[in-house]
Amino acid sequence: MNPEQKKIFESMTPEQKLRAAMNLYYSARKLKAAALKQQRPDWNEEQIEQKVREIFLYART
Repeated sequence: MNPEQKKIFESMTPEQKLRAAMNLYYSARKLKAAALKQQRPDWNEEQIEQKVREIFLYART
């Protein structure tokens, strides 16, 4: 992380940090759903959403 980014994050309130984290989380879910739609064009929305839930439930860091 560069010093400017660090300074911005340090100046954020806990609420702002939580909101940023939640935005990143939901953006990641949308990106994963879009990728699955490309990979599995035969799947319906319910199948895509179920797979996204499964992927995020069992994700490891």
